[in-house]
Amino acid sequence: MNYTCFVAVLLGCLTACGRKEDKAPVAAIPRDDSRVILTDAQLQNTPVETMQLSMQQMATLLKLNGKIDVPPQNMISVSTPLGGYLKSTRLLPGMRVAKGEVIAIIENPQFVQLQQDYLTAKSKLHFAALDYNRQKELNQSQASSDKIMQQAQSEMNSQQILMNAIAQQLQLVNIAPATVTPDHIRKSAPVYSSINGYVSKVNVNIGKYVNPSDILFELINPDDIHLNLKVYEKDLAMLKPGLQLIAYTNTDPGKKYTGTIHLISRDVDASGLADIHCHFERYDPGLIPGTYMNAEIQVETALANVLPEESVVDFEGKTYVFVEEKRKNYRLAPVITGTTEKGFVQVQNYKEFSGKNIVTKNAYTLLMKLKNTGDENE
Repeated sequence: MNYTCFVAVLLGCLTACGRKEDKAPVAAIPRDDSRVILTDAQLQNTPVETMQLSMQQMATLLKLNGKIDVPPQNMISVSTPLGGYLKSTRLLPGMRVAKGEVIAIIENPQFVQLQQDYLTAKSKLHFAALDYNRQKELNQSQASSDKIMQQAQSEMNSQQILMNAIAQQLQLVNIAPATVTPDHIRKSAPVYSSINGYVSKVNVNIGKYVNPSDILFELINPDDIHLNLKVYEKDLAMLKPGLQLIAYTNTDPGKKYTGTIHLISRDVDASGLADIHCHFERYDPGLIPGTYMNAEIQVETALANVLPEESVVDFEGKTYVFVEEKRKNYRLAPVITGTTEKGFVQVQNYKEFSGKNIVTKNAYTLLMKLKNTGDENE
C-alpha cells in the first residue's frame, strides 16, 4: 500500500470514530428538588431570617378518642308489665317526647280481668265491712261471740288486702283504680313517657304482640350527655378531674367543643385502656350518643425545643422547615411537630436540627420558589 492510500484509510477511520462520539448521549445532571438557591436580587426583595432551636416551657398535649355516651339513668327502656298488643303509637327515632306524654296504647284481655277482679274485691269488701259492723254491734250487746266478730273482721281485712293488691296491678299498667266502675271497664291502657327527651329506638309496630320482657322503645334524656374517652394506663397519672379539654368530630374537625374531666375510671381493661367521663360546658343537640370524637388535653408543662409557627410549611400533607446550608442556599427538611402554644411549635425530631439555622421568615416564599422551579424544569 502506498503512502497516499494509507493516509486516506486513516482519515476515513478517524471520521467514522468522530461520528460515533457525536451520537453518544450526554449524562444529565440530577436535579435536587429539596434545595432552593436565591439570587442577590431575590434575597433583597424577599429578606430571609433564620434562627436556631430554642428552649421554652410547653404544655404536653395528650390526644385521646372516644364516643358520646349517656349515663344509665338517662337512657330509658320502655316496656309494659303485662304485655299485650300494640294498638297505636306515633313514635319515630329522633322525635321529641315530654314527660307524662302518651307514647303508645296497649291492648290486653288481662286488663279486663284485672278490672273485673278489682270490682269484685271492692264489692266483697263492702259486704265484709257491713257484716263486721253488724257483728261488732251484736258482740257489744252480748248477742254474738267474740269469735264470730273476729272472723268477720278477718274477712274484711282479707278483702281489703285483695282489693289493694289488684289496685296496684292496675296502676302498673297505667289504669287508675278510681276510674274503674261497672260501667267503665276498658281493654286498653296507655304507655307514658317518664322523661323529657327524644326517641332513640322503636322496636315494635302496630298490631305486634309484646311480652313483658320486650323493649318497645328506648328514650334518651340529653341533659347529662357526656364524652367517654379511652386512655392508656401509662397516661392515667397525668390526668385528674377538672382538667380542660377540647373535643371535635371527624366529620367537622373545625367545630370545637370545650369540656372538663369529671371522673376517671380505675378499672383498666385487657387492652390496657381505662375510661374517662367528661362533661361538656354547653350541650349541643347535634351530639348524638355513639358519635366518635377526638379530644386534646393539656396535661403538664416542660421545657421543649421550639421554633416559631411561621417556620413550618405544609406541603402535600407533610410538614417541613428550610435549613440554611450557606448564604442564599436553603434545603427543605421534614420536621415532626408537637404542641403549639403562644406562636411557637414543639419540634420532636430536634436532634436533626441541632446547631442549624432554620428559616423563620418567608419560609412559604421559599417553598413557592422551590415548587415553581421544579415545575419549570419538568
